[in-house]
Amino acid sequence: MYKFIKIILITIPIYLNTYISAFANNEKIKIGLLVPLSGEYKELGQLIIKSTRMALNDIGTDKIEIYPRNTNLDPSKTLQSAKELKNDGVKIFIGPIFFKSLIFLDEIEDVVFLSLTNKTNDLPKNVISSGVNSLSQINAIKKFLELNDAKKTIFLTPDLDYKDEIKKAIKDSKIKIFKHYIYDTEPTKLTKQIEKITNYKIRKQNLADEIYRVENSDLIDKDQQLEKLKKRYTIGNVSFDSIVISDFDESLKSVITSLLYTDVLPRKKLFITFNQWFDKTLFQEGSVQPLYYPSINKKNLEKFNKKFEKEFKEKPNHLSILSYDILGLIYYLSLQTDLSNIKDVFKKENSFKGKIGIFDIKDNKINHRLNFYEMNDGKIKEIF
Repeated sequence: MYKFIKIILITIPIYLNTYISAFANNEKIKIGLLVPLSGEYKELGQLIIKSTRMALNDIGTDKIEIYPRNTNLDPSKTLQSAKELKNDGVKIFIGPIFFKSLIFLDEIEDVVFLSLTNKTNDLPKNVISSGVNSLSQINAIKKFLELNDAKKTIFLTPDLDYKDEIKKAIKDSKIKIFKHYIYDTEPTKLTKQIEKITNYKIRKQNLADEIYRVENSDLIDKDQQLEKLKKRYTIGNVSFDSIVISDFDESLKSVITSLLYTDVLPRKKLFITFNQWFDKTLFQEGSVQPLYYPSINKKNLEKFNKKFEKEFKEKPNHLSILSYDILGLIYYLSLQTDLSNIKDVFKKENSFKGKIGIFDIKDNKINHRLNFYEMNDGKIKEIF
């Protein structure tokens, strides 16, 4: 038996007329939007409100009603706002954004929260992570490694709260790796760990031994050999052919700097990292290139950003495009099924193509089929 999976583009206006008859009962789709509207992250909350407004305009229907409510990054406030919206007939929510806001939401029955977090461990049963999670990224990395016939891949993961997410994703993806190292983010300790992982001291000593041997030899081309040796930093190879660094921002740069210090170079080994959202500061680090990573569709992101800036005169956050897609996803699902049985909607196998890429939905989980990119010589090239 063949399994047919429906995929619909989020070039939203294209599919409006096709399914408009699905709303013969004229029932409104009430969507709660749980975002910070006060406090440190209130500007982020406003960006998400604007992105959902843009999605609503693109959909062009009067069947959707959005109800923004404040979370203030407070679990109790989030619970209160969610309860108020449920009493108003809301059964499906976009948000909250942050994992810490989720902890009390399992008190509310018969609703679903599409949180923008990328964490998937220890979620309440009524919360579905819709962020770009570790499993989605490692699935894309696995494909890249297979394309490049990488045989010995090491994972480097910081000793932070998301390390267990990485461990579980490695297991669930069934990616073949050589070793997985958990490292300390404190710079001095990190450097010592990288030295050990790369056998730096042995390789450094190999060079010193070879210089000594040549210096005390009767070789005709002794001077030429010594000149070449003194340009080197180490002698000997490392035990891996590719490195996946599950880190971000300055901490990622610290890890790569430590690898460069130990004479492990990206032009000799595959340097792979997690989704960097096309961080332009990495362009300035020529020594870290080529660098490879999974991410959302770059062309779609650029189009979205351009449209958002034109409409609202400000730059969106990367969560803006995610919330835009989530609204389109809810609308698409409303055309396919009865949202009154909300607990069952996300159990069914389904797929949806948005600005980010393709969402795969199954067993109350959302994963993303990501693109893969190479950053080299200040340019970004799409690999798949």
